[in-house]
Amino acid sequence: MHPDSILSIFGQQIYLYGVCIAVGILACFFVLFFYAKKRGIPDKLQDFIFIVGIVAIAVGFLAAKLFQAVYNWLETGVFNFYSAGITAMGGFIGGGATFVLVYFGIGALYFKDKEKNLHVKHFHTLALIAPLCIVIAHAFGRIGCLFSGCCHGAYFGSSYVFGGVYMRASDTGIWGYYVPTQLYEAIFLFLLFSILSVMYFKGINLTHAVYLISYGVWRIIIEIFRTDPRGAAILGLAPSQWQSILFIAGGIAIIVVFILLEIPFKEKRKS
Repeated sequence: MHPDSILSIFGQQIYLYGVCIAVGILACFFVLFFYAKKRGIPDKLQDFIFIVGIVAIAVGFLAAKLFQAVYNWLETGVFNFYSAGITAMGGFIGGGATFVLVYFGIGALYFKDKEKNLHVKHFHTLALIAPLCIVIAHAFGRIGCLFSGCCHGAYFGSSYVFGGVYMRASDTGIWGYYVPTQLYEAIFLFLLFSILSVMYFKGINLTHAVYLISYGVWRIIIEIFRTDPRGAAILGLAPSQWQSILFIAGGIAIIVVFILLEIPFKEKRKS
């Protein structure tokens, strides 16, 4: 829709894609702060979480490029990390793994003496907030994809077609009407964020499971309609679809653990 820069600051071009990513990150940290406050997470732990979150986001972006570079290599035989785009699924995996490792690794050293294991005590609450942070950032990121012209669906042509959005595909450079899979996903993510928020404030302890299952199912479906480069198919499925299957399995595993350990699905509120 608008892949060109909107302004230049000290010689650096600013694009709407980057603006949307920045807004998404800010929204992510706002949700983390507000939702953590509501559940009584101590201020010192919140500060620690913010620092770990910044590290995880940085590594997540690198992981997103690495995953896309590997996808391209599997499809073309050429590995080029610098020129590779980014894939959200790779960012989630790399960023999530980094967050957990740093949170528990550094946290064991940071919280000791009187505050020993403070981070462990509140990890369950943090695990309920994390999907909301991811979803809101991802939603704004998908709007950025719409402006950039990446992650698009089928090309309709140069003439208007109902349901199509006029944009320039980032992979071909061709202007025209495309299936706006980015817009559909952004709408889905904002709706999912609303549902997860209601669950969170109602004390339902399954926001992580619902996120993993619902987004996994959604991603498998939306990938069918995407026509941008997404890596070589394996047994008929794109790499992101295989990763989505793992998301669904992870969500189901969380529910099974809750049942086996008799963990309540909903918190008992104090009267």
